[in-house]
Amino acid sequence: MRFDVITLFPEFFEVPLTHGVTRRAFEEGRVDVRRWPLRDHGEGPHRRVDDRPYGGGPGMVMLVEPLERALVAIRRDRPVGDNAPLIHFTPTGRRIDQALVERMAKGPGAILLCARYEGVDQRFLDRHVTLELSLGDFVLSGGEVPALALLDAVARLQEGVLGDPESHRHDSFSDGLLEGPHYSRPERLPGAGGEVPDVLLSGNHAAIARWRRERALETTLRRRPELIAAARAAGRLDPADERFLASLTLQS
Repeated sequence: MRFDVITLFPEFFEVPLTHGVTRRAFEEGRVDVRRWPLRDHGEGPHRRVDDRPYGGGPGMVMLVEPLERALVAIRRDRPVGDNAPLIHFTPTGRRIDQALVERMAKGPGAILLCARYEGVDQRFLDRHVTLELSLGDFVLSGGEVPALALLDAVARLQEGVLGDPESHRHDSFSDGLLEGPHYSRPERLPGAGGEVPDVLLSGNHAAIARWRRERALETTLRRRPELIAAARAAGRLDPADERFLASLTLQS
């Protein structure tokens, strides 16, 4: 799979793509990331890529022509017949979630537009953008951070990237719930709450699995109750889950 990134700051991607567990995906080419500096397609001696907005107002707007030149260069460089989607990162876009990441992890990749300034000329968006995505209900200085988040999330789902192939199947959101707590050595720490739950030391795998499921349900109900409703609507909760949730409701 291949991702082409249109950005004013290609160096922004150097460290994240070469460090951490997901570097395997990038170094081995399982996720091929190519950076396209937008200034290379700018106008005039100063490689201008932005100008003042019509109608007045604060900030600058990214120009259509440099973006279209960059896009043409990318389309020519990608395989013949390739129709990779163009993704624009913006606070007004659809929020990135695990379901979208899992779909993208099985696809051919995409072209990622990392905008800056006040925004992008709407005519470019109307002509070329397939999908607009957001990390959440807040504003960033540019699209590089959400682009890196998407690349990391997609990369870790590629076969052989994580040391344990089961790891991502237990992540938060993989089954619609938040992940529960984790413990490691030592078994006991000084002070209150310093002990590892007994069930995790029992060797009873069925009991451990049930404990982890219940902690996931409890965490999700407390922090993101709307995910419980969604899991219920999708048929992801079994009778044991429902009994446990009912017990939590009675306790509250």
